[in-house]
Amino acid sequence: MANAPNFEEIKERFRNADLDEKIRIYTTTSGLTVEQFKELLRMFPLQHLDKLERAMA
Repeated sequence: MANAPNFEEIKERFRNADLDEKIRIYTTTSGLTVEQFKELLRMFPLQHLDKLERAMA
């Protein structure tokens, strides 16, 4: 699994990112597990979930 993304690094970038960058990270990062995506989603501002949903459509 040498090509596996460094989740701790991704999580830290996600935590410090603005809304648009959070959406970009969430929608363009591959290789994460379902649990890792859920962990990122827990850090996403709930009032903007509609923007994330639109970006994923």
